[in-house]
Amino acid sequence: MSFFDKIFGGKQEETESKSFWNLIESEKDLEEAIKKSHSGKVAIFKHSTSCFISKTVLRNFEKEIAEAEETGATFYFLDLLAHRDISNKIAEDFGIRHESPQLIVIENGNEINNASHQDITLSQITL
Repeated sequence: MSFFDKIFGGKQEETESKSFWNLIESEKDLEEAIKKSHSGKVAIFKHSTSCFISKTVLRNFEKEIAEAEETGATFYFLDLLAHRDISNKIAEDFGIRHESPQLIVIENGNEINNASHQDITLSQITL
């Protein structure tokens, strides 16, 4: 691991070690997340692995999740650089502007809330 990767984080994100994340790497994964929203809230975190702000927001959000007793949501993670086409599909299908980082909360197949940058908090899921 290079010096800069140690400071800013490399391409391999810590999300792999976080057991609450489900990865969205295909349209099928997105369809499964939307289907899951019919039995409970789904939160999709759209993250740019090359952006320091996105990494900071992600770490803060993960800390909130880890400290929460129960969230009542299923969490999905989308790497924007690897899967920009899926991010674009989310924006188009739900009629929301693409941002990064971005949290989109889905319930019963519909977007019920979304936030970006420092507005991303666990409270966005419970609103």
